[in-house]
Order: sequence, then C-alpha cells, then structure tokens
Amino acid sequence: MTVDSDGFREIARGLRFPEGPIALADGSVLLVEIQRGTLTRIAPDGTVSVVAECGGGPNGAALGPDGAVYVCNNGGFGWSTRRGLTAPGRQPDDYTGGRIQRVTWDGEVTDLYTCVDGHGLRGPNDIVFDADGGFWFTDLGKVRAREIDHGGLYYASADGSRITEVVYPLTTPNGVGLSPDGSRVYVAETGPGRLWYWEIEGPGRVRREADPWIPHGGTLLHGFPGHQTLDSLAVDAEGNVCVATLYTGGVSVVSPDGELLDVVTPPAYDIWVTNICFGGPDLRTAYITSSGRGLLYSTPWDRPGLRLNFAA
Repeated sequence: MTVDSDGFREIARGLRFPEGPIALADGSVLLVEIQRGTLTRIAPDGTVSVVAECGGGPNGAALGPDGAVYVCNNGGFGWSTRRGLTAPGRQPDDYTGGRIQRVTWDGEVTDLYTCVDGHGLRGPNDIVFDADGGFWFTDLGKVRAREIDHGGLYYASADGSRITEVVYPLTTPNGVGLSPDGSRVYVAETGPGRLWYWEIEGPGRVRREADPWIPHGGTLLHGFPGHQTLDSLAVDAEGNVCVATLYTGGVSVVSPDGELLDVVTPPAYDIWVTNICFGGPDLRTAYITSSGRGLLYSTPWDRPGLRLNFAA
C-alpha cells in the first residue's frame, strides 16, 4: 500500500473496474468488479478475494435488512482501453438484460427482479436502502450503436414481492442516495451532469413539482458546467451530497442548498473516478474507486459520512 502526501492510501490495485464500495466493520471493503463480473472483498492489507460470481455487470451494491448483499446488475458492457484507462462502452453482444440480485456471503446469487410492469430492466446502476427495509435504485439504460434507452428511478422490497417505477423518464440516471432524515431522494444524471432530488411521501412515493418543462417533476439541486458528467454518490452526516464527477476525476461535494463546497481528487488522474462510501469507527474515512485505473483508495474526510440504515 502507498500513501500520498494528501492522505490518499492506495489499498488495492489491479481491480477490473471496481464500483459499489461498502465499508465493513472489520476494516475490509466489499465492492463489485464490473468487468470481472464479481462481488469482491478487499481486506485491510489489500488482499483480494471473490465473494460471488454475479455474471453480467454487477454495479451498485448495498447491504440489506437480512444481511445479504443486494446488487444492481447492468447486464454488462463492451470494454476498451484508452490512454491506459479501462473504459465501459456499449451494450455487449452477450447482453441478457438487467436485474437486481440478492447475494449471500457464501456466494449464492439469486435474481430478485428482472422487470417492472412488464418492461425488462435495462441497466440497474445504484442502490440505497431506506429505514423501512425497502430500496431505491436507478436504471441507467443501455447504449447501442444508434440508440440509447431512457432510464428511471425505482423502488422495491427486499423480499422480491414489490417493484415500482417511481420516476420515468430520466437521462442516464446513476447515483442515488437519501438525505439524513429520509425526506429526500437524490439522483445524479450522468450525461447531463445534473443532480436532482424529490421529496419522499412514503416508501416508493415522491412528490413531483408541477413544472411542465420538467416532466419527471424533480427539483434541480446542482447543474455542473462544461464537460462534467456524474456517477455514483454518497451523502454525509450534514446532508451534503458527495458525487463522483467524471472527467473532473474527483468527488464533488454539494450542500443540501445546491452550493458546490469542494472537489476532492485522488493523486492519479482518472476520468473514471466513480464511487465513494464512508467507513471507519467515526465514518470519517472515505473509500473511493478509481475505476479506470483499477484502484481502491481510502482517505480522511472532513465530515463524517451518513450512517447507512443497514451495515455489517
């Protein structure tokens, strides 16, 4: 392991497009390797071990109320290498559809949801559990040579009994998170570089703003200028949204009022800095995936992260 002068510690390298980190109580980090198709555990000393073979393209991951890991599987990407960075691309020839998977610690993988209202899931991407034990997740869609799917925001029960399309359409929705009091759900749109929120009225229900020019009814929290696109996000204990900002190569911190407070960048530039989560006894350690370089970092964080509803 190496430590940068700014406090970034390289925990593991050689990972195959890591995303969806989950900090565990023993100091290890659970994450997915999208290109490898696995749910993987990184020990504090950097040792890498495979927990489960998920197939397709495991993406966002979260611990559920039953202790299992719930994985958004996007069905896979085509891959390329550009200037030494691994890059995801179009829908692959062996794509078999998106799904939500339940994964146990002994490696058993179950497809929990593959469709909603008769429409197949296309590219489930990120996931967060609420205090009721249900989960919000985004579906990014898929890109093909001459077309792209709309995406959406969904809500589902962990037991496989209910899935609801909450907001549709969205343009490449990616990161999803909840405010500390559970009253807001945040969604980052990748392509447009916009961070939205909706007020939550109940499990799987949101209030839509009556603006005819914003058909999905969200409220814009922050729009990023220039060529900046967005990936996954995490919320800190003060309610700030920490969103991975592609091409900028860092994590942007946006206040609940929409002010850009900071941008934190790893020492090695990577346009595919994709995910952040919080861990450690005081939740002041950030774990950040530099996916294009196959790296997992940790670094001290100025504010504690928000404690998730379910942890291990």
